[in-house]
Amino acid sequence: MTAMPPSKSESPIQSIEDLRTYLVIAMQIEHATIPPYLTALYSIRPGSNNEAVEVIRSVAVEEMLHLTLVCNVYNAIGGTMANTLTASNFIPTYPAYLPTGEREFEVGLRGFSPDTIATFMQIERMQEEAEDAPLVVARQHSCLGMLPGASDEQQSFYSIGLFYAEVIRRLFELCQELGEDTVFCGDPTKQISQDYYYNGAGSVIVVHDLATAIQALRLIQEQGEGAPRGHRIYAGSAVGDHALAHYFRFQQLQLGRYYQTLIPGSDEADAPDAPTGAQMNADELNYGAVYPIKPDLRLADLPEGSEVRAKALDFQQRYSAFLGDLERAFDGAPEQLIPAVGSMFRLRSLADELVRTPIPGEEHLHAAPLYTLT
Repeated sequence: MTAMPPSKSESPIQSIEDLRTYLVIAMQIEHATIPPYLTALYSIRPGSNNEAVEVIRSVAVEEMLHLTLVCNVYNAIGGTMANTLTASNFIPTYPAYLPTGEREFEVGLRGFSPDTIATFMQIERMQEEAEDAPLVVARQHSCLGMLPGASDEQQSFYSIGLFYAEVIRRLFELCQELGEDTVFCGDPTKQISQDYYYNGAGSVIVVHDLATAIQALRLIQEQGEGAPRGHRIYAGSAVGDHALAHYFRFQQLQLGRYYQTLIPGSDEADAPDAPTGAQMNADELNYGAVYPIKPDLRLADLPEGSEVRAKALDFQQRYSAFLGDLERAFDGAPEQLIPAVGSMFRLRSLADELVRTPIPGEEHLHAAPLYTLT
């Protein structure tokens, strides 16, 4: 006998407005990974850790793609971009829990280290569930904020992929209940197309109906966790190439060994958690070649009137301006996306100055990028 699917009442997404709320949370999730990834990247001394630099950089770039895809879905269902990326609570105060509702681990702004890579694998972790299983889990978490739609218990998703699975499921059901034209009521001129997106991390998807929305959200799932079947360590059919998923890219660093590259047309691929490729050498993986940045740096850690405090404030202001530029690009000025993303990469030179600078009074610790003033 086929099991009945979970009832609508089990989902925290009950309406189009709930769906829009959860897509804003998805924006927060995607962005919340970017400062940790960038901070670890900036902490690596030049000329060292070549493989780690490429892995972390490539994942950070793909998180920007994911943020863009979420915004396309949000705009397609009539979302309002104003005060989303520029909201006062959009950038978390690190260390922070991911906005999935899970409380098993926190994400911080740390230098490149084995512990940092282990945290990155937690961010990108996977868990598959049967189609008839509820994807949102109720857990008791006293004194902690709740996802919208929760009642007396904290609702959470074990992985980012399960969060998107619930969004996809309810998006499909709402289209059945209300009609696809009712759900996809957004302004098509607010879509980011390939014309405005740097093609370095996969193709951006213009969203105009249920099929393209699901394609966009599944791309996010698969780039993070891997394909749901077949060559599990790769991103899968939603991406159209054989790039390793984020989880397995980070796992290579954790294990110090490469996964075997899949040969086009071949059915042979390494199994998850069992890479059989070459060992990494000291140029590719050296945890000693890292600036000793202060974990989870706050403005209060930097002395008033110091040059390093001024540089940290400059970085914070430029990063906030970058998010404002992104919000405008997603709100009907797509041509602004290319210079906005370019400005993010220009922050690298300022970050390099910060990580090289000892903190006055704590010379054994160096400064780091500052994303918020809290």
